[in-house]
Amino acid sequence: MDITTNDSATLTTPETPRTPETPQTPETSATPASPPPPLNLAVIMGSNREGRFGPVVSDWFVSRATGRADFTVDLIDLADTDLPTALSFNPPVSVRGQLAKVTHRLAEADAFVVVTPEYNHSYPASLKSLIDWHFDEWQAKPIGFVSYGGISGGLRAVEHLRQVFAELHAVAVRDTVSFHNAGALFDTDGRHRDPDGADSAATSMLDQLAWWGLALRDAKSVRAYAG
Repeated sequence: MDITTNDSATLTTPETPRTPETPQTPETSATPASPPPPLNLAVIMGSNREGRFGPVVSDWFVSRATGRADFTVDLIDLADTDLPTALSFNPPVSVRGQLAKVTHRLAEADAFVVVTPEYNHSYPASLKSLIDWHFDEWQAKPIGFVSYGGISGGLRAVEHLRQVFAELHAVAVRDTVSFHNAGALFDTDGRHRDPDGADSAATSMLDQLAWWGLALRDAKSVRAYAG
């Protein structure tokens, strides 16, 4: 007797083993990314006083800045200009000629360093005149300070300048370079007698200027500053 059942057998076949996926590796560029263009650094020699010590300090600082690949340096000597203290929205031809020596250079700068002495607990009138004749040229750019003087090293002038440049929407970096009793620190050839500390201070300040300069330049390339 044949015996049948209503259950039907289900045949299964073993799964074919899956080949493991080859992990993807990130794409690599054939050439390394090129460094950004150097920042245009305007170094402003703030004193125009007869017999000034400013060129010694400015030349020392410029020699440090020009040794870096991330800056091109333009030294602006205020002894080469004669800006009046009387401001005008419509200056005469003579004043426009003086402004033509400096305004475009300030506008083209990505960052600034002001080299200043201290006169009567503050900074020189020549520097204040340059600052006040301009506005847009300072905006959204970093600025550092190199000061020199007697026992104070010009730092009281720097503290006043920080307030002024904040009003002009400039970004003052924290670190400064200051020379106390500056005349005794340099030899007759303008070389610093013990440069290690000053060199380190200049490097720190320039590093901060480079960071802020690149950050602000990149930001302004995307969106205009709301000054």
